[in-house]
Amino acid sequence: MDKRAVGTAYEKLAGAYLEQQGYRVIEYNFHCRSGEIDVIARDGEYLVFVEVKYRRTAASGDPLEAVDLRKQRRISRAAAYYCLTHGYGESTPCRFDVAAVLGGQTCVVKNAFEYAGD
Repeated sequence: MDKRAVGTAYEKLAGAYLEQQGYRVIEYNFHCRSGEIDVIARDGEYLVFVEVKYRRTAASGDPLEAVDLRKQRRISRAAAYYCLTHGYGESTPCRFDVAAVLGGQTCVVKNAFEYAGD
């Protein structure tokens, strides 16, 4: 299986987990020139932008640590563009979560980082 197919499979797995936690998935793999967002969902009043990180084992490091400042900036810019192009105004509460899949375990860190635009 190629890397993109593996990523898509784990994004769907994370999306199913999010739905079990009460999220409502709106979209997978939003792409724009600014970047990409793995999962976009609603959690109560929040529009949530979720970065999914997968590691087969902890030997490759904690997947939560893979969302560095550079990645946060790309996600933030893509989220701003998504809001602009999909009719979400500045009054829409947004949040950035990270879904980590380590082996067979999935967890979500809510509000993992703040908007990290330029």
